[in-house]
Amino acid sequence: MHTSRPAPWVSPVLCAAVLVAGVYAAVAGLGVTRLPLLVGGLVVLVAVDLVEHRRYPVRTPRPVAAGLLVVRTALYVGIAYVDGSGLARLLLLLVPLTAYFAFGQRVAVALAVVCLAVAVVSTPQWYAHVEKVSDLVMFTVGLVLTVAMAAVAVRERDGRIRLQESHRTVAELSAAAERARVARDLHDDLGHHLTAIVVQLEKAAAFHDREPATAKAAVLDAGRSARRALGEVRESVRSLRSFHLLAALDELAGDDVALVVSGSPEGHETGALHALYRAAQEGITNSRRHAEATSIAVAVDLDAEHARVTVTDDGRGMGTAVEGFGLLGMRERVALAGGRVELASTTAGTRLTVTIPAARPV
Repeated sequence: MHTSRPAPWVSPVLCAAVLVAGVYAAVAGLGVTRLPLLVGGLVVLVAVDLVEHRRYPVRTPRPVAAGLLVVRTALYVGIAYVDGSGLARLLLLLVPLTAYFAFGQRVAVALAVVCLAVAVVSTPQWYAHVEKVSDLVMFTVGLVLTVAMAAVAVRERDGRIRLQESHRTVAELSAAAERARVARDLHDDLGHHLTAIVVQLEKAAAFHDREPATAKAAVLDAGRSARRALGEVRESVRSLRSFHLLAALDELAGDDVALVVSGSPEGHETGALHALYRAAQEGITNSRRHAEATSIAVAVDLDAEHARVTVTDDGRGMGTAVEGFGLLGMRERVALAGGRVELASTTAGTRLTVTIPAARPV
């Protein structure tokens, strides 16, 4: 099941806000801010997010998600402890947000209540100060909005999943219809040609002694029918045979492209492998025709989590040129497979990376 992670921007935005507030508090002398610890904690937090998203681009397994949630919560508390601005408390909003994506609504609401309790307990005599009461009220509103936003994001993600499943179903039905059409054509055309061959050969046998010229013409007609039948059979078989990514890439690369493949295509959907091959084809074609590259390399990585192809060259780059229909079509094909396209082009060369997550059982 392919889809991107919901609301991936929330955590880095909050981290950036906490960093700005912490630096300002340290410079202005507001509170006690241990700036090296604050910056280090935020860097570790961002690194945890990046590692998780790279390792699990679609969805983190629940045991891993539980462990990471504990690690993140400890980081949130530690960062809040060394932040003199008090804004780091907002990082606790990420606890129910992350929990909603991994464990659902009930767990997220329960953790939101726990976070509110922690905020109340960690604010001494909050009931005696209007400012502290206001802060707790705003924190409560933030928790409610966070849970609501997570619910909307999850529904939107599930909608994309259903849409992708619909696309996949349509593609499978189209493929089945095409196979049925080719099978009918194979039966009808081959039957027609074989019947014609039989008739012509019987005619040749009948006129062999009486009219040698007529018999010879019949044999020639039978040969033409046989050649037409052979050509149509080859075309039909070519369209029906299974797709072999590695063989297709090897043929595509030729002698002037360095090809490195790791992993196995087993476990990846044929549609995803087709999209990966077409992406490699588009990248190599652009490098050969437009980039004036002297070196082209293709790296393919196939593992249990994703299928990735990277095409790099040392050409002149795209400059300000608008993407053509080939790249646009490639992006649409990859998007339908639930993947993403990354294109970086400079005057020193171009790097095209296409990543498609592996299908996961529902």
